[in-house]
Amino acid sequence: MDEIRAHLRNSPSSAQKMRLVVDVVRGRRAEEALNLLHNMPQTAAAQLAKLLKSAIANAVENQGLRKEDLVVSKAFANEGPTRKWRRFAGRGRVRSILRRTSHVTIVLCEEAEAE
Repeated sequence: MDEIRAHLRNSPSSAQKMRLVVDVVRGRRAEEALNLLHNMPQTAAAQLAKLLKSAIANAVENQGLRKEDLVVSKAFANEGPTRKWRRFAGRGRVRSILRRTSHVTIVLCEEAEAE
């Protein structure tokens, strides 16, 4: 069973926002998922489309698989490191700001293996 993995590290979108897009792609054929991502308005969709293109290219070039036979068998987004910084607020106070990131993994396999 050949599994093709592609990772996206330190994506500037939060894991919560990324999971909304990842849930749409999981279990679909690779080309269909790519078309869906190109038509979604979310910023996370553009990043995920780039990752999916990379995974498809890896499968075709390195494993010799056909693009039409690929299925997104697994896809998940986990939390990455959070940048913490401060911004001045009124009355001499300081507010903390959390810039969240995420790690995304996509696993592709052939259509016959996915079933």
